[in-house]
Amino acid sequence: MAKILVTGAAGFIGFHTSERLLARGDTVVGLDNVNDYYDPTLKEARLARLRGQPGFTFVKMDLGDRAGIERLFATERFDKVINLAAQAGVRYSLTNPHTYIDSNLVGFLHILEGCRHHGVQHLTYASSSSVYGANTAMPFSVHQNVDHPLSLYAATKKANELMAHTYSHLYGLPTTGLRFFTVYGPWGRPDMALFLFTKAILEGRPIDVFNHGQMRRDFTYIDDIVEGVIRTSDHTAPPNAAWDSDCPDPATSKAPYRIYNIGNNNPVALMHLIGTLEQALGRTAVKNMLPMQLGDVPATYADVQALEQDVGFAPKTSIETGVARFVEWYRAYYGA
Repeated sequence: MAKILVTGAAGFIGFHTSERLLARGDTVVGLDNVNDYYDPTLKEARLARLRGQPGFTFVKMDLGDRAGIERLFATERFDKVINLAAQAGVRYSLTNPHTYIDSNLVGFLHILEGCRHHGVQHLTYASSSSVYGANTAMPFSVHQNVDHPLSLYAATKKANELMAHTYSHLYGLPTTGLRFFTVYGPWGRPDMALFLFTKAILEGRPIDVFNHGQMRRDFTYIDDIVEGVIRTSDHTAPPNAAWDSDCPDPATSKAPYRIYNIGNNNPVALMHLIGTLEQALGRTAVKNMLPMQLGDVPATYADVQALEQDVGFAPKTSIETGVARFVEWYRAYYGA
């Protein structure tokens, strides 16, 4: 059992991760600024579930609060940190770029400094499949070069990986970055496609279908994401003794540093997702076909071989099972 800081604890992945850690007996300090990027009521409802569990403490704070983060680390003396707080969203980054710098870069630096100065054993942090950007070779592999992001959000996540490597190299801080692939499920984010589609269909409104439906996503169910997060957090990133600077592997290093994909390894066509959702809801969607959006990519597909090899796990929940569980939760939560 460990004392673990989970940032973004009021968020989708942070909430589920905190619940799983508490269930196995860990002590969890959850940090979140509970901002209004999406409905804070949903975030508060998640927190209400966590607050009722022994071993959980909530701290309302912004990652950008340098002095506050320093005090938190000095006081709590965490064994591990799981950093899931970030400004999310590709499209939002087109109109609100400064928010991404403040949270994803400045805030991440404060986490790195806290870990460095206070003996944290392992930092696990959220990256994103968005870092693959202009890459077209499928499936996306952690061993590929990812130097061509297509959105500022993606650029900040790539920057997080570079910053983490620097601290692993300079200070011997073990760090593991997790590239999440289109996470969905109960208590999900209202700005994500499945949530938006469900709400619109039940309200009798059209749904926006980008790139005229010609999209494929490696939709990954939340339980699989959380299993991957916790397994990698438990598996402290080791140095790669075979790492070769003449032929550098981007996913490993001579420093204690690792990068993993966490995706379902089974891309689903957007129109199949919509059909699956229609079946679960018992309704047909009115579709508003639109062109590709700036910063978006037509397909994602995760190679999870490294994850499976190192921690013995690969996501496996089918889209049919995952969508049915999401719809069941949505109807119960909203009384729909």
